[in-house]
Amino acid sequence: MQRSTILVLKVLIGALIALLVTCQIFVIPAVAAQSAWRYHEIAYLQVPGIIVGILFLICVQVVLVCVWRLLSLVRRDAIFSERAFPDVDVSLGAVGFATFLVAVTLVTFMVTGVENASITLLCVLGLVVGGGLSLLIVVLRGLLKKAWQLEQDLSEVV
Repeated sequence: MQRSTILVLKVLIGALIALLVTCQIFVIPAVAAQSAWRYHEIAYLQVPGIIVGILFLICVQVVLVCVWRLLSLVRRDAIFSERAFPDVDVSLGAVGFATFLVAVTLVTFMVTGVENASITLLCVLGLVVGGGLSLLIVVLRGLLKKAWQLEQDLSEVV
């Protein structure tokens, strides 16, 4: 991968992380307060909603940091090394935890009787996307492991 491509990707990741921090500080609390004011019957979910929203965005930020680190390994031509596996594993854990948060949100809405087709659809979509991303990361981790083993075998031959 070209150095300029990696640089552009890192700039985009940095911008995304900054936007997510802004959302964590300003947007999530404001939306939660407005929802609590508008829908008094679920106002008690304001603080848990803020916590879940912030935790979800932290999961996204963790994945972005791991991708940043993996890009650094690509730049150094060291992606097929043992150093890549912790970042892939942490990404898998973050995606799994984010999917768990979506599941908890969906169950909470079902138990409390919040009936909104859009929110339910978004939660179900989040579960499908989270499950799919988790499976994709598992497959890519397997491919990375196989490539690392092949590189090890080739280095022994040469």
